This record gives sequence, C-alpha cells and structure tokens, in this order.
Amino acid sequence: MTLKDYGIQAIKDEAQALLSLANQIDEQFEKAVELMYGCKGKVIVTGVGKSGHIGAKIAATLSSTGTPAFFINPLDVFHGDIGVMSKDDVVLAISNSGQTDELLRFMPMVQHMGLPIIGMTGNKHSQLAKYATCHIYVGVEREACPLNLAPTSSTTAQLAMGDALAIALIEKRHFQPQDFACFHPGGELGRRLLTTAQDVMRTENLPVMSPDIHLGEAIILASKGKMGMGVAMTGDHIDGIFTDGDIRRAMERWQAAFFDHTVSDIMTRQPKTVSPDTKVTEIQRIMQHHNIHSMIVVNDKNQLLGIIDSNSCMI
Repeated sequence: MTLKDYGIQAIKDEAQALLSLANQIDEQFEKAVELMYGCKGKVIVTGVGKSGHIGAKIAATLSSTGTPAFFINPLDVFHGDIGVMSKDDVVLAISNSGQTDELLRFMPMVQHMGLPIIGMTGNKHSQLAKYATCHIYVGVEREACPLNLAPTSSTTAQLAMGDALAIALIEKRHFQPQDFACFHPGGELGRRLLTTAQDVMRTENLPVMSPDIHLGEAIILASKGKMGMGVAMTGDHIDGIFTDGDIRRAMERWQAAFFDHTVSDIMTRQPKTVSPDTKVTEIQRIMQHHNIHSMIVVNDKNQLLGIIDSNSCMI
C-alpha cells in the first residue's frame, strides 16, 4: 500500500466505526440527554489523555449551544479544582477502557456529592460503567491505527457521540440561530446573525429624487449615488424606487422617446422595505426570494432612513 492508501483506509475505518456507532444509540442516550437538559448547574466533562482532549471539545460544544459545561482534568481534582462543582451539576466521564485509574479515583467523590454520572466508554462491563447513572456505549471494533493501538476510531466515536448529545439538546431546548449568535458574538457567524439593517445601511448621499423628473436627469442622479437604483420621493413620502434594470428595459421599450418619460413611469410603487432592526440574514433571504439587490430601510412611519444592498450584507 502507498501512503495515500493508508490515509484512505484510515478514513474508511473511522467512517465505518461511526456508522456502527449509530446503531448503538439506545434509551441510555435519551436518559443522558434528559439528565443534561434537567441540570440546574453545569455539565462537568472529565477524562484523561486523548479522551480528555475530546472531553474538552465536547464541553466547548455544549457551552456554545446552550448547555453550560466545562472540562475538568481528574488529575487537578485532587488539587482544589473540585471546588468549582456544586450539588446541581451533572458529570460526563469519558474513558475508552472505562478503567482509567485517575478517572476512577474521581468517581467516588462525585458519588459522595450525590451527582449523576454519565459514563461514556467502549466497555459495558468496566468499572466506570458500573459507577454511571447511565452508560453510553461507544465501543469500536478496532482502531484505525494499523497496530490497533493508537486511539483513533475510538476517539472519533467519542467526539461524534458528544456531538450527538449536543444536537439532541439543541432540539430539546428549541435552540435558535439568534441564540447561537449570542454565544458567538465575536465570530463571523455571530456578526452575520446579530448585525441589523441599521448597522450597515447607507444613510448619506442617497439617490433620492422627485418622481416627476425626466429619466435623463434621473440617470445622472442615480449614477452619482453609485447604488444601482434611485428612490422617488415627494417630501417625506416614498413614491417608489427604480433600478438600473428598470432604466435599461425602458430604453429598449421607448428608444428615442425614452427621455420624454419621467421616473414615475418606470418606478416600482410598492417597493420592499425593512425596519432598521431587521437582521441582515433575513434581508438576504428576502432579496434572494424576490431576486432583488437592494432595499430601503424605513421607520414605523414609513419614512426613509437608509438603503441597504447586497454588498452591504456581505459581512
């Protein structure tokens, strides 16, 4: 086999392990979800070595999707970290063998505090499985490692099961995109989900004009606005909008008579509008649905506040 073949085989082995894992989800999984959902404190995730690294990721995923959680290394428990735990917590303990000594020495302390233990192991008959209030089996037939030694398929199975728990909790909590954004305010997704029209709309040098001006003059005013459109207004009243596309179609239709017509002859009299607090993601959805590239932002009196276009939404 070539090096490429070894890589392909490793991925296939892990994929097969995950397919088998799906068949192992049972009522114990549901019990674990209910325990975490009903937790009034935090989900304390713990594990040693590679399982510990997976546990840290699971804790991060839970926290970012509405389930307060953090990771504790069992080795640190004996040096004061147990102080962060409370009687309202739930413990998720991860070990492929279920026989990890450092983890097992931690479990009696958890039981003494009266906390439920969710055990995640690849050994249904392990000591950790016996300690557990409910046990999630994540056993794999073999590791992707050609020596069947290095944690590969087993850690992939742990990671996937952690994601499965998180996804089930998302559904249980009716977690919404805006909730996710609140936990990710600094990332690109958070910005997209939290940003509103008033954050990105253009408010100065808007291409505003009377509906009665001739199209020759309207082209000049719209071009200065550099937004590919113009807004026809009488005082504070919005009469309609027109786009570059409207102008091109009017030229084709009227040809030499084009310059005899006014903005009112080509404008859309009931344009799509949004409020200043409309999320950018919703504006993008509206634009795509109606195949338009710009919208006007209005207040509750239908007065023009600004214009937002597809470029403004690209944050």
